[in-house]
This record gives sequence, structure tokens and C-alpha cells, in this order.
Amino acid sequence: MPEETRSEEPGRAPEEGLRERLVRTGVELVDAEGVQALSLREIARRAGVSHGAPRRHFPTHLDLLSAIAREGFRELGARVAAVTEDEPRARIEALARVYLDFADGRGGMYELMFRHDLLESGRLGLRDTSLPLFGHLAELVARARPGTAEPAVTAGALWANLHGIAQLRRWGSLRLATGTDDVTPVLAATLDAHLGTAEVRR
Repeated sequence: MPEETRSEEPGRAPEEGLRERLVRTGVELVDAEGVQALSLREIARRAGVSHGAPRRHFPTHLDLLSAIAREGFRELGARVAAVTEDEPRARIEALARVYLDFADGRGGMYELMFRHDLLESGRLGLRDTSLPLFGHLAELVARARPGTAEPAVTAGALWANLHGIAQLRRWGSLRLATGTDDVTPVLAATLDAHLGTAEVRR
């Protein structure tokens, strides 16, 4: 029996859902045990196939990691799309909370998504999934601060700040420095720093 099908369920076509099963297994693994658990061999073992089977759909380990990360970006994108605030600053704040909540609730996936040293981000459409999210933020910054010469730079600084908050909270350093894991005051200061205070904008 070919190695790709040795553990297929009875009645299933040999390749039916193999690619999807490998990605789903990787998603479950990174959520449960983190990025360090995502070896090709372990994903194959948990998916019930031989260690060589993933090569049929993912020529390299990086290809599989990218496909797993893309699922994270899809979920993050869905959460972003569900935000309903219209006013630019309020929308940015809501999106920031979505981002921080995602990082807090799905730490392993979050780490993988932004580890471009581990990912072939130009393959499997990963950039097509991730870059529009940043583009949306840059557009909102331009609306929130009309006349900003380089909204993408401001958006990049804001994102870097949010990423730092997320990481510091994950590591426990935010509590050590501020006495709490509540990101609300830190987020308010971050938005004021990059977008100006509400009083100035009025």
C-alpha cells in the first residue's frame, strides 16, 4: 500500500482530504503545544500517515508551516471583518483589541503567523492573506489622521507597539511592569501616541 494511504479510513478515496487533514492537524498541534511542536514527522504521525506522505502536497516543511499560518490569518481576517465601528479611531481601537485577544487566546498560532524566518511567506498565498490586513490598518490611520504624510509608517509603528503589548502580556512582563494584565490603559496610551489624543482631534 502506498505510504500516503496506509492509515486512510475505510471507504475513503486515497487522497481525499489529505492536504486539509495535514493542515488541520498542524493547526490543532500549534494551538495545543506551540510552534516548537510543528515538526513534519509529528504532524504526519498525528494525521495518521507516514512521515513521507506530506511531501506529496508540501514539498518542504516551510510550505506546510505557511499553510498552517494561513489558517490563522484567515481567522484573524474573519474577526477583523466582524468589527462594526465606523469612526476611524474607534475602529482602530476595536481592531487593536481583536488583535490582542487573538494573540492572547491563540498564542501558538499567533507566534507562527509572525515568524517570517520560519515561513515562506511568498508561497501558498500567505502574503495575499496577511498584507491586506495591514493595508486596512494603514487606510484607517490615514482617515483618523488626515494629512499624515506616510500613513503606512504610522500604521507600522502602531502595529509594532501592539505586537509588543501582545508579547509582553504573553511572557508575563506586562504584569510585572504595570501590575496588571489589563491592556486597556496601555492600549489607550498607544493610540494617543500614534493617533493623537481625542481632545486634540476634536
